[in-house]
Amino acid sequence: MNQLEQLKSYTVVVADTGNFQQLAQFKPRDATTNPSLIVKAVQQPEYRSLLVQAAQQLPDRPMDEVVDRLLVKFGCEILSVVPGRVSTEVDARLSFDTHATVARAERLIELYQAAGIHTDRVLIKIAATWEGIEAARRLEQRGIRTNLTLLFSQAQAIACGQAKVQLISPFVGRIYDWYKKQAGAQWNEQAMSGANDPGVRSVRAIYDYYKHFGIATEVMGASFRNTGQIVALAGCDLLTIAPELLAQLGDSTAPVAQALNVSAAQQQTLQAVQYDEAQFRFALNEDAMATEKLAEGIRAFVADAIKLEQLLAAV
Repeated sequence: MNQLEQLKSYTVVVADTGNFQQLAQFKPRDATTNPSLIVKAVQQPEYRSLLVQAAQQLPDRPMDEVVDRLLVKFGCEILSVVPGRVSTEVDARLSFDTHATVARAERLIELYQAAGIHTDRVLIKIAATWEGIEAARRLEQRGIRTNLTLLFSQAQAIACGQAKVQLISPFVGRIYDWYKKQAGAQWNEQAMSGANDPGVRSVRAIYDYYKHFGIATEVMGASFRNTGQIVALAGCDLLTIAPELLAQLGDSTAPVAQALNVSAAQQQTLQAVQYDEAQFRFALNEDAMATEKLAEGIRAFVADAIKLEQLLAAV
């Protein structure tokens, strides 16, 4: 078996793309999108018709409604290819507004339902700010499943577990990027690869905490820079992987061993933690990497949301 086939024996493989025409060859169960991926996709000729349809169907409606309609069009196309779920993101400009995030998520779900898609097949992606996690808690209580993204720290993961969110997406590659940049010329790529990669270590710690304490929230490693990071997390609940890395895994027959497992996590000695809002904010503030990458990620997603609006306005 190639590495992708081996990986699927341990982990649910998810495609991280807005290019639904690429999905069939890799046979992922689920797919994730984000503003950056959608902006990239709609600028390709084969997807322009979706952009035009969304812009022309609602010519007199606010731009945020048009954007949501476009996101759901992509989601429906993806769900025609994958058997499982699609993640669709709430506008990152709402990352610090619980009420507005809930309202936007509910509208996305209504659009999916109007298109004949069952709620169980949709995860609403929300940035893992305190406000975002609180919005996810409320949505989960209403039967709307969530995927907490831009997650870089144990504190964020624990708060998500407390909120009983469906799934979290800890970002392996962006954690790796931060530590590599901080180390500068002192960075030793070989020594900091595989199980020693700081992004891999972060996801493993979250996975172990969840499994040790019986937290049902799914862990989906995300934002990979190389296949070594992916293989080092074999056994994680899910891994969402870009098409180019899926292709590399499909081209390799190197062995893949299970790196994460529930029984090993349960045998560890770990301290349970609970966060209220003040404690969460302090813990996040104490983690320079997570604080910087969360803020940077929100800014980047906002920039791409604005680009998407500009593309729609130009139709």
